[in-house]
Amino acid sequence: MSLRAWQNPWRVMLAVNVAVMAGVFIHKVMLPPYVPYIHLLVDYHFGFVKRALIGAIVALFTQKVPVWLVFALGGAVWLATALLFVKLFRRTFGFDAAHMPLFVFIAGSPFFLKNFMHTLGHFDIYGCLFSIILLLIPGRSIGFVLLAVLFSIILILIHHIHLLMYLPTIIVIVVLRHYLTAGIGRLNLAVGVISVLALGALFLALQFWGTMPIPEADFVAYLKIRMSDPARTDLLSFSYIWYQPLSKEISDTWARLPSNILGIPVFALLIWLHSPLWRYFSGLIRSLASDFHRQVVIAGIVGVTAAYLIMFAMVFDYSRWISNWAVCLFLILHAVKTLPSTRVVPTIAGDDRKTSVLGWIVTLIPRVGVIRPF
Repeated sequence: MSLRAWQNPWRVMLAVNVAVMAGVFIHKVMLPPYVPYIHLLVDYHFGFVKRALIGAIVALFTQKVPVWLVFALGGAVWLATALLFVKLFRRTFGFDAAHMPLFVFIAGSPFFLKNFMHTLGHFDIYGCLFSIILLLIPGRSIGFVLLAVLFSIILILIHHIHLLMYLPTIIVIVVLRHYLTAGIGRLNLAVGVISVLALGALFLALQFWGTMPIPEADFVAYLKIRMSDPARTDLLSFSYIWYQPLSKEISDTWARLPSNILGIPVFALLIWLHSPLWRYFSGLIRSLASDFHRQVVIAGIVGVTAAYLIMFAMVFDYSRWISNWAVCLFLILHAVKTLPSTRVVPTIAGDDRKTSVLGWIVTLIPRVGVIRPF
């Protein structure tokens, strides 16, 4: 490797991140896609049920669902998310040498694209994708609010847990990019309030009335009809999640808590490794020209964090929740950068030795995981 490359290690880190992502993808395609595959099989054949939108869309194009479709569809969504994020970062910060450390800490974070690669086929990334789109398009029109509502409806139909996972972030983005810019009028306020109530009603309908209305054996029999290889009955082992009530999910989560809580120090360490990024984010918030804007941003971050704490008490996929929480902060960071400020905040120092070490550690961590760290 040339001396010039080592003098600018952040570009080397970027290349290493690409290699790590490729390795995570190769490892992922070798694993059985238990949860992602069954979501491609379930549709609205038996009526309005939860977690069925993606499968219903797939059913419009094919009646027999091959296993490779999990990786093809998941890979396409991952690629779209990655490309749009690159476009977003270019628009918000630019790709000059000064902002390369910031890009490495975000795009190369084990919380972000690398973990989305590890969870390829899961529904988390759709919330991130829609949030990035909302950060890319103009936000002054009431149409921006309506598009955010449409995205939110789609996310809840994909999986109702998006109400806690990405809808709070979408709300923060709408508030920062529309209401703080266009102001609060009767029309957009009414649209906002009605939308929040409607989304809450949709969530309740799916949570409490979206269970499969037929016996599980009949449900599994129907899923076998849609499988390209009905002999792969192992891929149907998660059919019970369309019958499991909320009380059972909560009791399972609390039963696993003593062992899962052991991962909290690891999560705390992973968050600390991003400390240069958090310091920059904090500086952006402090630099905002309006005290009201600063208070809204802080309230938004608190609200997003509170939603994830509720998820922690309900569902035990802790590594996914921590990762998506960090991604939500990355996205809010971009929205905050567009608000009026009183000064230019120094970006992450690329020539600082400690920062470089943290950058390399973040780069070399391949992903966080699904339930427990790694």
